[in-house]
Amino acid sequence: MKRFTTAAALLFCLANPLAATDLGAMTEAERQAFRDEVRAYLLDNPEVLMEAIAVLEQRQSTAEGENDASLVHVNANELFNDGYSYVGGNLDGDVVMVEFLDYNCGFCKRAHPEVAELIKTDGNIRYIIKEFPILGEQSVLASRFAISVLHNTDKATYARVHDELMTLRGEFNDASLRRLAKSLDLDVDSIMGGMGDPEIDAVISRNRALAQRMQINGTPSFIMGDQMLRGYVPLAGMVQIVAELRGE
Repeated sequence: MKRFTTAAALLFCLANPLAATDLGAMTEAERQAFRDEVRAYLLDNPEVLMEAIAVLEQRQSTAEGENDASLVHVNANELFNDGYSYVGGNLDGDVVMVEFLDYNCGFCKRAHPEVAELIKTDGNIRYIIKEFPILGEQSVLASRFAISVLHNTDKATYARVHDELMTLRGEFNDASLRRLAKSLDLDVDSIMGGMGDPEIDAVISRNRALAQRMQINGTPSFIMGDQMLRGYVPLAGMVQIVAELRGE
């Protein structure tokens, strides 16, 4: 609020040139009179304060957007072509969407069907998943399981497992993951044994390091084109962003 009051005071000075004097040279009585004038001016013209706030918010938004675009550019290769993340949707899509997710995240679960609907109905989006377990040991266990599936089977099977993990109710533990693997007719011993592969540690570590560089500390987080979306975004919002990226 202090920033906004300062901005409003400057606008007041512009509107009242005689008031634009050196505040440090004023006596305490003069400073108090000036404060009273500013307060009276704002009470009579509250739209000035709203205009100042709007300008400040726009400037902050622009600066954040430029910073995010720079982060995407600098880290583009690891975001879009790391060689180990799952890539689905339309592999030749004109819009690339990256999601950092955690299977234990309620908002990731909420976003899951909407992300799937966007990819299905649009038909021209390249979708990349970054396993980013940050909500405890169960999250890490679920990501290890998913990555092991990707390493030991194929992309289609990973996609099925990803859907199941996103909709699974209850805890992620050895027993529940074994049941899931068995229900999908997977080689249970191969998948569960593969979870200890050091390469899985490396994948998770690289994703965490990438998220830190991208200033991502929560899930879900999305990169769409050169824009970053930190947090849940409803389907309508994602559709609008895709349209903007295409210049529609």
